[in-house]
Amino acid sequence: MNYILFDGPFRNNLLPFTFTRPVADIRIGILTIREKWEAYLDSTTTTVTEDYLSEKYPMVEMEENVMINASYLPNYELVEMVKSLEKNQAIFKDEDIIAFYTKEAQENIDFSTYDALEFDDDIIRIENNWDIFAKNGEAIQEDFNFITKNRKSKPIPSSNNVIAPENIFIEEGATLEFTTLNASNGPIYIGKNTEIMEGSLVRGPLALCEGAVIKLGAKIYGPTTIGPHSKIGGEVNNSVLFAYSNKGHDGFLGNSVLGEWCNLGADTNTSNLKNNYAEVRLWDYQTESFARTGLQFCGLMMGDHSKCGINTMFNTGTVIGVSANIFGSGFPRNFVPSFSWGGHGGFTTYLTSKAFEVAKVVMSRRHIEFSEQDMAILSHVFEETKKFRRE
Repeated sequence: MNYILFDGPFRNNLLPFTFTRPVADIRIGILTIREKWEAYLDSTTTTVTEDYLSEKYPMVEMEENVMINASYLPNYELVEMVKSLEKNQAIFKDEDIIAFYTKEAQENIDFSTYDALEFDDDIIRIENNWDIFAKNGEAIQEDFNFITKNRKSKPIPSSNNVIAPENIFIEEGATLEFTTLNASNGPIYIGKNTEIMEGSLVRGPLALCEGAVIKLGAKIYGPTTIGPHSKIGGEVNNSVLFAYSNKGHDGFLGNSVLGEWCNLGADTNTSNLKNNYAEVRLWDYQTESFARTGLQFCGLMMGDHSKCGINTMFNTGTVIGVSANIFGSGFPRNFVPSFSWGGHGGFTTYLTSKAFEVAKVVMSRRHIEFSEQDMAILSHVFEETKKFRRE
């Protein structure tokens, strides 16, 4: 069977992260949503997404296909239902479509003619960008159980101070000495070729993905995911970093999500709680206004390729778009559009020519090419978000 992941109705709720990727390529837990589905299905997947993303994330259609809503994270029960789908069958959760069978070139689908199969068990669904950190603990636990099943961890070096070692799994090539690991509140997954430097204090749930680094004396509260080849220092609480992003120095990051290729300057701090303890509102790209989250704790949402200078301060519930560059004293406003350059004193447009120069240098340092596809995607985002920039 050919499996195709589609963005689903919550794609715009997941901006700014879905400006530059399909919903399937959001990281939550240890793996991205796509990596989870491919591991459970033991199959590759392709994608139905926005037209401007489709060259980098193409769809491959065959005679028989199963379409899967990428907002839903897989589990064993759901995957068995998906694998068993037959012609004119669809899986629903309440009234939401999870997956359905389709034939090649079947463009108009009338679900009233389908046999509706109801999925009754609990499942993790990503509906809003803050779900990425709010549901990260559940996702880490499920990924941990799946990845480590019937496998044996590398031994924990004796110099480390460890609580609940049965909830710690270390992959090959990981380096950690003279750290404190407390897995009593959730698992700690230490990926391939990672490093936890001396004096670090780590409380699970934690996902330290391949090639990532926790720097000297860092304090990490779970549930936190540090994506592949990312670096973390200072104090971090319940946050998710996608791949190749850095918070390498002192400062606080809490209840936040950083996309790929982000960098926080030394002593950058995020507020994750309002002084009056009120509900946090976040910028909503659909309504073009600030929307209720139902959360008391919510920090920073930062899109791919965005960066900030030293001593930057972010207010509670700040949304930063793609490829923004923020610096200077004082709090920038709670919504910074993509391709903005400046800070509290005001913003100008960060021209694509300059932004692309930086992206090429930053990515080349990690031996990754800034491709024509990447350039085309960012150019589209620049045009799409032009209406939000004020000079």
